[in-house]
Amino acid sequence: MAVVGKHLVLVGGGHAHIQVLRRLAMRPEAKLRVTVVLDRPEAVYSGMVPGFVAGDYSREELAIDVVPLARRAGAAVVLAPALRIDAKEKSIALRERPALRYDLASLDVGSTVRGRSLPGVAEHALCTRPIVSFVDELDRRMAELGKTPRIVVVGGGAAGVELCFTLESRLRSLGIQPQLQLLTGDKRCLASYDEDVRSRIEELADRRGIALGTEELVVRVEADAVITESNRFPADLCVWASGAAPISLIEESALPKDEAGFVRIASTLQVVDHPDLFAVGDCAQLDDAPWVPKAGVYAVRQGPFLSDNLRAAARGRRLRSYRPQRDFLSLINLGNRRALAAKWGRVSVGRSAWFLKDRIDRRFVRRFSLLDGLGAPTGALPSPEEMGMEEMECGGCAAKLGGDALARALTRLPEAPPDPSVVKSLGDDAAWVTSDKGETTLHTVDAFRAFGDDPWLVGRVAAVNSISDIYACGGRPRHALAWVQLPEREGPAAEELLLQTLSGVRAALDAEQVSLVGGHTTHGDELVVGLSVAGDLAGLAPLAKSGARPGDALILTKALGTGVLLAADMKGLARGVWYREVVASMLRSNAGAARIARRFEATACTDVSGFGLAVHLSEMLEAGEVGAVLDLAAFPLLDGARELLETGIRSTFHPQNELRGASLAGRKDADHPILYDPQTSGGLLFAVPAERAADCVAALRAEGDCAANRVGTIRGGSPGGARYDLSSS
Repeated sequence: MAVVGKHLVLVGGGHAHIQVLRRLAMRPEAKLRVTVVLDRPEAVYSGMVPGFVAGDYSREELAIDVVPLARRAGAAVVLAPALRIDAKEKSIALRERPALRYDLASLDVGSTVRGRSLPGVAEHALCTRPIVSFVDELDRRMAELGKTPRIVVVGGGAAGVELCFTLESRLRSLGIQPQLQLLTGDKRCLASYDEDVRSRIEELADRRGIALGTEELVVRVEADAVITESNRFPADLCVWASGAAPISLIEESALPKDEAGFVRIASTLQVVDHPDLFAVGDCAQLDDAPWVPKAGVYAVRQGPFLSDNLRAAARGRRLRSYRPQRDFLSLINLGNRRALAAKWGRVSVGRSAWFLKDRIDRRFVRRFSLLDGLGAPTGALPSPEEMGMEEMECGGCAAKLGGDALARALTRLPEAPPDPSVVKSLGDDAAWVTSDKGETTLHTVDAFRAFGDDPWLVGRVAAVNSISDIYACGGRPRHALAWVQLPEREGPAAEELLLQTLSGVRAALDAEQVSLVGGHTTHGDELVVGLSVAGDLAGLAPLAKSGARPGDALILTKALGTGVLLAADMKGLARGVWYREVVASMLRSNAGAARIARRFEATACTDVSGFGLAVHLSEMLEAGEVGAVLDLAAFPLLDGARELLETGIRSTFHPQNELRGASLAGRKDADHPILYDPQTSGGLLFAVPAERAADCVAALRAEGDCAANRVGTIRGGSPGGARYDLSSS
């Protein structure tokens, strides 16, 4: 994670930003470090939403997965909502983590709906923005409708009109007879369109039984009605499509804004008075073209200009001016695979217009969709190998010395001098030491190289992973020392990198009431984070790796697969939703699982980390002189892990784990690679009395370890035989 050149932060995954990322993937910009800030990993292409409403497209067909696109562009990904932009300090405030500083930044964050603060709108109406929320909620709301529902669409622009027609066609295709009512405060629908378009829409609406209510200003929404200044319209469903309004990020930022609250930008797409900050799409308004409506077509056309101007700004060169077109091809989806097309005063309606729109929309989405729904490459970009992306060694707990080499080195050390205070040292998850007063303390140390380009996330996961060893021994972590290797020696870049890393460390430790009492920094080629953690047993007996008894049930608290998912993510081969899940898993503390293990009388315990489940399990079985029968079908896997392993993707540490696992277990299971996948901040693996296993799993899931499951049974040992057997119940 060497910090070089200027730092460009792209906030949002809108239509313009995905073009910037694709161009960076095809032609990287030297000495430009890019970070993408997203509140969710996928963006929805707005042009296809009416088709989704009509039933022409699935949810997956609308989505553009920004995370793999960002990875192929060499960009870091931060999955956190942006809260505020400080253009003077050149920083971006994020939720529950420190602000990001930038040299250049761009906003492509869309908009929300106007009038959301009116009484009852947020509680009862289905708002069309944010678009992702609308898409995710629509099917559920439609499923609640009866056979003759009354539907009111508020908003007389293109979005409201399209929704009326597409809802009508979708519901009738399902055997439902809706009563559609559109409401607008304007004198006519589509006020900004030509007379020929308005007249044709009014004619088509009349044929389809869609009532157009004009000069109806809505004042509130109730559970069963929409109330205007002069009328009450009964409604089983109210869809709110009243036009665009700034989102809270824009409202909370002290930036130049127009009367409607949108960010003012120059023709170069730079924010007025802030040349290092750009804004595009619905969140911005051109000073010299205030007539430009909030429509996706303009964000799409701004993309190439934004890409060129960000490069020019990074190089200190002259920027291009964007001049929006006044007349463009307008395509309005009418449902039933028909559309209205209008340009240069000509209007046509029919299936040809729909197929034209379908072809344009699908082609746009296809250019940016690098993976299909199963995670397979689509060919939208050349493969990582074809693009010259070097094979990189994995980070996290997958970056350590192989188990065999480690074991051989330790056995060659001379025997340590006797020390009565040391109860256990090598071989368990943490060392146990007693004081002169007989109090037992636990000590462990762990470190790994960065598994990604987000230092806050790396620091936080490193801390969660380090204190897990104390929890695996049944202890309570109390104090920690941090060691951070930085690729920068001095200056603002080094300061910012250290701040982000230690903020992540503190975020994990503070939540567990573990005090960070000191540390050390050093300089090296890349970011490495380590912690030494001390804890106590709070007067309780420790949990050891040994102690499992034949008949005990084996419980695993977290899903497996972090190794292969992180390896795939480095190459842009992991879907964004998979990445989000693996991050959530790594950030989840084992504190609750450890408490439950003790409550259900665990007889042996360890945590599953970089050596993989087969090695950690074999160490537990060897320590207790027992064996096990594993139920492969019961193993919880992170989404995407199975698919990626089946394609042959492996963590760079996987082969070492396979060799070590085969050596310890007395068997090799190459057909079951998940056994050797190195886990970063993995879960606990413990044994409990069989009669308590079901209640234990239920308690773990109730605590939040939703993937927890019984994965096997302890059996008697087989001297000279395999440590464990496999079954698939």
